[in-house]
Amino acid sequence: MLDPKLLRTKLDEVAMQLGRRGIKIDKDWYHSKERLRKQLQATTENQQNQRNKRSKLIAHAKSSGKDIAEMLDEMAKITDELKVNQTKLEGLKREIHAWNLELPNIPHDSVPDGSTDSDNIEIKKWGTIPKFDFEVLDHVSIGERLGGLDFKLAAKVAGSRFVTMHGQIAKLHRALIQFMLDTHVSEHGYKEIYVPYIVNDQSLICTGQLPKFGDDLFKLDTSVQQFLIPTAEVPVTNLWRDYIANEEELPVKFVCHTPCFRSEAGSYGKDTRGMIRQHQFEKVELVQLVKPEASWRALESLTNHAEKILQLLELPYRVVTLCTGDLGFASAKTYDIEVWLPSKNAYCEISSCSNFLDFQTRRLKARWKNSVTGNTEFLHTLNGSGLAAGRTLAAILENCQDRSSGIRIPSVLQPYVNGLDVISPG
Repeated sequence: MLDPKLLRTKLDEVAMQLGRRGIKIDKDWYHSKERLRKQLQATTENQQNQRNKRSKLIAHAKSSGKDIAEMLDEMAKITDELKVNQTKLEGLKREIHAWNLELPNIPHDSVPDGSTDSDNIEIKKWGTIPKFDFEVLDHVSIGERLGGLDFKLAAKVAGSRFVTMHGQIAKLHRALIQFMLDTHVSEHGYKEIYVPYIVNDQSLICTGQLPKFGDDLFKLDTSVQQFLIPTAEVPVTNLWRDYIANEEELPVKFVCHTPCFRSEAGSYGKDTRGMIRQHQFEKVELVQLVKPEASWRALESLTNHAEKILQLLELPYRVVTLCTGDLGFASAKTYDIEVWLPSKNAYCEISSCSNFLDFQTRRLKARWKNSVTGNTEFLHTLNGSGLAAGRTLAAILENCQDRSSGIRIPSVLQPYVNGLDVISPG
């Protein structure tokens, strides 16, 4: 969430910056609530001081043998009024806090203004778009011809937007995940970690999915507030909740493979065919927690780490900077990596790499001890997909297809599939 001090001292500037995202905040509401909070804060502090002074007077009078009945009555009255005002103050603080939880992060100055993904700015292209002298098939048709993807069977057991994988395609999918993990650990210096696939509501509040985006989540029907994870970002980042790191522990670099579960609320009719937008999918997630001064360098390196996977797989892609209108709720800046899909004759998002600054860590209370100043400061968090396995599989099926609907397996993956170089029909 945003720094409460920033709201109190620079509300006009905050409103202007959030206006770049198309968000209009009610400054009059906030000013009125903040004035009342200050009044109640002063009143309760004054009453606390009165109570403390009278407590000492009562103790002195009692030790002197004086009648303290009237003084006790006055003390009881002050105590009752204090409790009432404290209750009002705490309620008001919760109201202001809830309002703040609904505010997105302030976009960095380098984020381009815009309202939709058409306003995103392309900053890089890599690889050669393949040319085919035969009719290009999409990954669904290829996977079905190979007997490796079955969406109808998945619909029978779970519903739409699920898939079952079979045989060599299932093996290739698993190989992709192992290849991504190995690359990020051995070449990029991440530590592999395993986490729960179910989280509580506080975890989702801390990373920014709640309270605003509850409809996008799968909530469990349990006696407590629990949800299936939408991404490994949530449990991995929350491992540092309520923790103060020593300087030598930083930077923190985790890589984590999990299934992800999303209801895809609001995406009706969008990418309904195939593996691009499913309710359940596999993803290898990169998460970093760093010192504030290191977070912008970390964003560039994290993005490069995700790009490296596509380069090794020889899949053409581009990188775009998201505009203010397309920026995620908690992000200050995001690079989207988009892989080429021949069937769409277009690029498709396969990773979002974001710097959240201290937006998440203020909710998490994830901090570090600055050895120079001696102060405790908020960490900065970053994450990105490295990569989404299903979409990567789809990109391989489409970019590496041959005339017979077979698939050429990228050379870096062949050791993971017992040297197999081609998956052929039949």
